[in-house]
Amino acid sequence: MLPVVQAFMAAHQLPEVTVLADAGMMSEQNLKDLEDAGLKFVVGARIPEVPYQVAQWQRDHPGEPIGDQQVFIQPWIMGPNTDQRKRTIFYQYRADRARRTLHGIDQQVAKAEKAVAGQAAIKRNRFVQLSGGTRTVNRELEAKTRALAGLNGYVTNLDAPTAEFVIGAYHQLWQVEKSFRMSKSDLKARPTFHHKRDSIEAHLTIVFAALAVSRWLERTTGWSTRKIVKTLRRYHTIQIQAGDHVVTAADPLPADALQAITKIQTAAATH
Repeated sequence: MLPVVQAFMAAHQLPEVTVLADAGMMSEQNLKDLEDAGLKFVVGARIPEVPYQVAQWQRDHPGEPIGDQQVFIQPWIMGPNTDQRKRTIFYQYRADRARRTLHGIDQQVAKAEKAVAGQAAIKRNRFVQLSGGTRTVNRELEAKTRALAGLNGYVTNLDAPTAEFVIGAYHQLWQVEKSFRMSKSDLKARPTFHHKRDSIEAHLTIVFAALAVSRWLERTTGWSTRKIVKTLRRYHTIQIQAGDHVVTAADPLPADALQAITKIQTAAATH
């Protein structure tokens, strides 16, 4: 990962960058390598247990629900004295996230109870506990996951970070995820298989160029790539040559399509 980040910085002449990634993308060694190279990061944090700050708040406010979007901050120093790493962990509670998570837990526990009762086949279910041929519902795990519902963690090595910046920056990852959720069917492109390095690199170059163009079009028009393709593909311009004369026939554009094309033409002219 580090060579990729450094090559990106060199190509775009960036004096510094902040790497954003979810918890599954970055190992502890990767984070240390970024730090040793003088780089900053904001990474999703795994939450195996209820954080101390959250548990303390709940002890101080018995019976009171955590407020929506409430943030808990935990300064953290890790590693031996000879190699200490100063980091900050932010925990944010979202009521809507908790609602969705608890709904999912209810469904999984209901399936686990049916499996334990022999009313349904045992499928992959983390709440089904097998011990010595006996099936039980893992109530301890259920209680733990319910206690963590609604919490998300974010860890950073930024100096004097704020919750607004760290959480806001991390949530920009959806832009990356959005790009990779766009399928080739949106562009009506067929899958291509390559075996030679030059062919692979050429194909990747074309794909990323198409991605860059599509994202530029989205920002310029305010439309999604799917809407652009679906709306404009039905309109055509045809040139018909009759002797020495060339006649241009075009489908009339509706107001919204004409407005989008005008935005594209204006933006292209200013670059």
